[in-house]
Amino acid sequence: MRFAALALLMAALPAQAAEIWVTNEKDDTISVIDVDRLEVTRTIPTGERPRGITFAPDHSVVYVCASDSDTVQVIDPVSGKILHDLPSGEDPEQFAVSPDGKLLYIANEDDAITTVVDTETRHVIAQIDVGIEPEGMAVSPEGKIAVTTSETTNMAHWIDTGTHKLFANTLVDARPRHAEFVKHGTELWVSAEIGGTVTVFDVATQTEKAKIAFPLKGVHPDRVQPVGFELTADEKTAFVALGPANHLAVVNAETYAVEDYILVGRRVWHMAFSPDKRLLFVTNGVSGDVTVVDVAKRKAIKTIKVGRFPWGAATRL
Repeated sequence: MRFAALALLMAALPAQAAEIWVTNEKDDTISVIDVDRLEVTRTIPTGERPRGITFAPDHSVVYVCASDSDTVQVIDPVSGKILHDLPSGEDPEQFAVSPDGKLLYIANEDDAITTVVDTETRHVIAQIDVGIEPEGMAVSPEGKIAVTTSETTNMAHWIDTGTHKLFANTLVDARPRHAEFVKHGTELWVSAEIGGTVTVFDVATQTEKAKIAFPLKGVHPDRVQPVGFELTADEKTAFVALGPANHLAVVNAETYAVEDYILVGRRVWHMAFSPDKRLLFVTNGVSGDVTVVDVAKRKAIKTIKVGRFPWGAATRL
């Protein structure tokens, strides 16, 4: 009877609200946004210059690149406390977690390497030489391929995760910043900040399949600087952050045509969807806020003030 009563009590308790965690590069904090209330409910201190952020696959912990502290911090999402640090090499900027959550692939901008860390033993198990100023990092859905993008070498470096060896290098446009495997891992998208494009690669052949440009009326081409992007649940539409152009581009992910632009805050950088994919939360570095976009309406519906220079965003279920 006691256990039945406890079960009823637990069922009556409100479910944990979904959250968007936003790293604030200049404040050394994370702003936690309640998805239902659309407001900041917590501010969590971090190491110096937090940038990349992602949750473990089971959402038990959140990983944060504290770039100027030269470490990846592991945080308990319930308490907001730092549990421990992981060795990351110098200036970790972005990373990707293997599908099983056991490995963290880290782009080390100052060292021109990709560091692979075992999240359980907290040991570095490999360091892979890549191009100059690596930043973007992605792992394929089945975990067999990792890709690092290097800003100065202007390449995507393809890594066999079984051997931790490079097996291909492909040129992209100037200053590649972000990479993602999409469409069940059959395509790799890479944004080029200075090149002003997103290149779509066929993963099987590592060859260019399409290139997306972003002609934006009334905005000088030099200000169109693609960085972060996300695809909708059906992977038919992509939203691409255009940096100091202060717009999101809406791209048909099947035809690669730009269908629309959405005005957001100043220096739009990265983004994260709400769990139901109805809302998109976009970080605006210079204006120090997050724009909330209604995905179906393709319209900005709210601006949420966060810390100084928000950079990365991740969804807590």
